[in-house]
Amino acid sequence: MHKKINLTKLFLFMVAVAIFFSAGSASAVEKPRQGKELLLDTYHRNMARLETSSFGLPLFLESFEQNDKMHVDVYGIFNYPFSNVVSVLKIPANWCDIVSLHPNVKACTYRELTGAWLLTFYLGRKAYQPPEDARQVISRFRNVDHQQGYLDIILNADEGPFGTKGHRMRCEALPLDGGRTFVHVSYAYSDSAALRLAAKAYFATLGRGKVGFTVTGTDRNGKPVYIGGPRGAIERSAVRYYFAIQSFMNTVKYPEESRFNMRISEWYDLTTRFRRQLFDLEKQEYLALKTREHKNQVTLQRRIGTAFP
Repeated sequence: MHKKINLTKLFLFMVAVAIFFSAGSASAVEKPRQGKELLLDTYHRNMARLETSSFGLPLFLESFEQNDKMHVDVYGIFNYPFSNVVSVLKIPANWCDIVSLHPNVKACTYRELTGAWLLTFYLGRKAYQPPEDARQVISRFRNVDHQQGYLDIILNADEGPFGTKGHRMRCEALPLDGGRTFVHVSYAYSDSAALRLAAKAYFATLGRGKVGFTVTGTDRNGKPVYIGGPRGAIERSAVRYYFAIQSFMNTVKYPEESRFNMRISEWYDLTTRFRRQLFDLEKQEYLALKTREHKNQVTLQRRIGTAFP
């Protein structure tokens, strides 16, 4: 039993690290780079899909896996003007407050080095961990394309723990009529033999009931059967981060001193609408966890400022 618990903790940590980023290097299974025209075309082709989404929100996702590549795209609509979305997402510091809503992100700090922004993510278990006990992954923040009517931001790291590589997270946005914004968040990773071995053991045992959002069929009662395994895991994480961006946007209009508490409560309420996939902690446990970890994050950022110590 002790061995199974250790295996579970190892796998959950490895997946939390891997699925945070998006592998963006060119490959045979990778989707072509989405520019303004391609993103707009995606919106037009999926307008009906957004209106009738099973999420009950203007939101849908697509995912695939092949060999060591895992990829997911989340598309949705924010009821905020494009300029408001840009003003939030172009600031590296805001991404630390966004990603740290995820239970596996224990803290995040940012710093500038020779004109480049580096973000350090402290990744660990869903239970409380001080930053010094978490695994650090450093990612480069790049505002790849910011023009009239289009934003493209990438966070990438060449190497990750447990042999994972080519990590990248991406967020695109373009304006829609009515003061709305179409948003695309993508995640992927190239895994390792160690991660595949842990995944196989975990999803065959303790993770058997963990599912994502893609429907693969129906059961004998006509109810949907959802994708499981690593593909289900990356779908869950992608939706969590999409809701993290949305939660940040929803609280920007309030006084700064109130935003953090509102943000963590908002994120929890959004994610637990999909309890089958996204429930991990009771609300008070999550709020207490994030309040404690946020204090650690503030302390870390004060120590480093915006430059290397």
